[in-house]
Amino acid sequence: MEQIIERPPDRGALTPAVFAVAVATFTVVTTEMLPVGLLTALGDGLRLSDGTAGLTVTLPGVVAALAAPVLPVAVRRADRRTVLCALLALLAAANLLAALAPTFGVLLGARALVGVCIGGVWAVAAGLGARLVHGAHAGRATAVIFSGIAVASVLGVPAGTLLGALAGWRWAFAVMAGLALAVAALLALLLPPLPARGAVGLGEIAGLLRIPALRSGLIVVALLVTGHFAAYTYVRPVLERVPAIQPEAVSGLLLVYGVAGVAGNFVGGAVAARTPRRALLTVSAVLAGAVLLSVPAGGSLPASVALLMVWGLAYGGVSVSAQNWLMAAVPAHREAGSALFAGVFNAAIALGALAGGRAADRFEAAGALWLGGTLAALALGAGALTGGRGGRAAGAGEGARTG
Repeated sequence: MEQIIERPPDRGALTPAVFAVAVATFTVVTTEMLPVGLLTALGDGLRLSDGTAGLTVTLPGVVAALAAPVLPVAVRRADRRTVLCALLALLAAANLLAALAPTFGVLLGARALVGVCIGGVWAVAAGLGARLVHGAHAGRATAVIFSGIAVASVLGVPAGTLLGALAGWRWAFAVMAGLALAVAALLALLLPPLPARGAVGLGEIAGLLRIPALRSGLIVVALLVTGHFAAYTYVRPVLERVPAIQPEAVSGLLLVYGVAGVAGNFVGGAVAARTPRRALLTVSAVLAGAVLLSVPAGGSLPASVALLMVWGLAYGGVSVSAQNWLMAAVPAHREAGSALFAGVFNAAIALGALAGGRAADRFEAAGALWLGGTLAALALGAGALTGGRGGRAAGAGEGARTG
């Protein structure tokens, strides 16, 4: 059974431990997405097409999708602080291997290790908001933890792009190795002991799929995230083809996207705390529109920048809205639900990058955007047609009801 969460009543929402977990999510997501900003450099350095270089995003997603439901079972009785620290140390080693990789095959091996870390950190960290703070503040703590994802878009991918341009893609991975090691030490210092109070089993995780609200939420997540990454993985080549945008200006545009993503995370979190289903369907609609309009607007610099900001604002709300929807559906099974969420989310990242790569190779980069926008629109349709609970958040408290 899922462990029973005991929450000290005197903890507020913004404890150092919550921020430490947010830094951990920032680090793993930055590492996962780093090749997006380095796609051109990787292709040039290793003589790869955009689609082949995109495998450095696809492979970690596949491995993470497998690791997310398996790792909580494998470490069922281990202290979650120890698990997170070990995963960040492994992430440091994987990034160092990527920095030193002599061939594309070795680089893919390093990225597979990254996938293990991503799946494990997501599965454990996503449900910690309710464990690290008093129940009334769990929703805010979850938004803070997921802000690491949005901030990774602001500082992580653009910084990696800039560093790759200045010093080469290998240095970008080397810097991430140092950051991951520092975060492992930070977690060891700031997190309280988090012993498992029960064992998560594969049967429990699979059994959650019988809950209609959870199923419908996972379908929306799968379509929306697949669509986003089909398009976003290849956004750099698209932006480089926009008239009046110099290649060196792309890092700045991705920074604009990321700033909008941070805002979207907190706006989406505020709405999702009350109505997570409505929040996720709203960001699906906005994201679909922004991506689909980006192709015909590609000849206009102002329109391209504006749509990129709207895209970032919408995607910033995806993770926190989806997490609130799914936790509202299974409030008594937070870690098992988080493992399912992380598995589906990362499988969608992998599928999106792969499908986008095939579209980019066959129809150029604009084809990836058409595919991504269409899938996001299908996510909206699927969510609108499937009812289910998840209309109200499980909030923050133990025993909260869903509406």
